[in-house]
Amino acid sequence: MHLPSSVFPSRGLSATFQRFFASNKSGGIVLIACTVVSLLLANSPASASYLAFWQMNLAGMSVEHWINDGLMAIFFLMIGLELERELYNGELSDLRNALLPIVAAVGGIGVPALIHYGLNGGSPTQAGMGIPMATDIAFALGVLALLGKGVPASLKIFLTALAVIDDLGAIIVIAIFYTSSFSLAYLAGALAVFAVLLGLNRVGRVMALTPYLVGGALMWFLMLKSGIHATIAGVLLAFAIPFSARQDDRESPSHRLEHVLHLPTAFLILPVFALANTGIVLGAGWAAQLGAPNSLGIFAGLVLGKPLGIVLFSMAAVASGLCSKPAELSWRHVLGAGMLGGIGFTMSIFVTNLAFPGQAEAVTASKIAILVASLTAGVAGFLWLKFATPATTSDQ
Repeated sequence: MHLPSSVFPSRGLSATFQRFFASNKSGGIVLIACTVVSLLLANSPASASYLAFWQMNLAGMSVEHWINDGLMAIFFLMIGLELERELYNGELSDLRNALLPIVAAVGGIGVPALIHYGLNGGSPTQAGMGIPMATDIAFALGVLALLGKGVPASLKIFLTALAVIDDLGAIIVIAIFYTSSFSLAYLAGALAVFAVLLGLNRVGRVMALTPYLVGGALMWFLMLKSGIHATIAGVLLAFAIPFSARQDDRESPSHRLEHVLHLPTAFLILPVFALANTGIVLGAGWAAQLGAPNSLGIFAGLVLGKPLGIVLFSMAAVASGLCSKPAELSWRHVLGAGMLGGIGFTMSIFVTNLAFPGQAEAVTASKIAILVASLTAGVAGFLWLKFATPATTSDQ
């Protein structure tokens, strides 16, 4: 089946998409600032106090644990709401529009994981193969937004769809491979709450947000106790909240909640996550750690594996007739998108904490590799799209 070249048709970007794109541009700048501040504080005379703050006990968990398991559940709720919107009436609602970024995302997930596994298979750091699989939406779209009208609208749509699917893949990996001590009873309880919330939506037609948020909090607690990472509850909650497939319906609970969460997620949750997780003490010989197999796997996976997987899988899909590439989207654009896909940051750091629990040295080395790789991928992607791709006019 050969689909027409009107995939991702040239048209003005929707108001919702433009708000989403703009929030990620500004949010990416805030994330960079918080990361720099965190690194400076962690390597300053205030280092001990700064790092101790994140480990301070609060109601049975450290502040860092509350952020990574609690606040990040809200981030995953936001991801779930965005994914739901894209599936119902966004760029993923039409198979013709969705197929190319879906195939690209599969390549962008699989190739980096294989590169890391090739360097670490059978070793204590094998668990890190999930680290280079993820793309940071805020940073990737933030860098793309800096290019303004120099890139086509279809590239923005392609990268956004690819990043959303990429995050979905990361969520699945977390749920399956990064599960600690498992409790079937608690998982059954969480799924029972999810079923009740679905019933409120599909059968009861309850449109008030409060019952879903209360049920979501209970589902989060049960998921936390089950051993499956509690942030998965955020994604499940997103798909339990009523959503209207009508593009002009701004009163559905899903749309209202997504609108409310955009700014807090971009300017509070992710910056706080960055502050809590990038307090890396750069001790003597930290650069030498970049030569270790785990660090090499992360760096090569993000910087080389991402663009390689995205481009090769996309080219194979187009060559086979499975899907078509938009006329205004050149292969140079796709390569640029692949480079930006190598910005792992938030999701990669998140997976690092799950891959190496209680292994401070491995976590620190992995985070350093993530920061270096994400910086390299971001700069390379920006410069490539700025100077090596044909100039175009993009709808903003």
